[in-house]
Amino acid sequence: MEYLRQTIGSAELSGIFNLPQALRNKKVEVIILPVEDIAPEKSERGNMQGFKVNFGFLKGKVPELPDSFFEPLPEEDLQAWGL
Repeated sequence: MEYLRQTIGSAELSGIFNLPQALRNKKVEVIILPVEDIAPEKSERGNMQGFKVNFGFLKGKVPELPDSFFEPLPEEDLQAWGL
């Protein structure tokens, strides 16, 4: 099992969570251990099981693309991109 163990000043933790008074202004040891996997297994990633995607969640917030967006780029632009 991988973990992270580091000694730091308690002031660095104060922005993350509220430390008890007894731990303030001290050097503390922080140990981070994994509790559970929150990402799907690799086998599940391929077929995207367990993922819900809300398509259209930006509808009305993103401007529509003009038809000219889909036209081929001018030759000088293609050359500038090395295409």
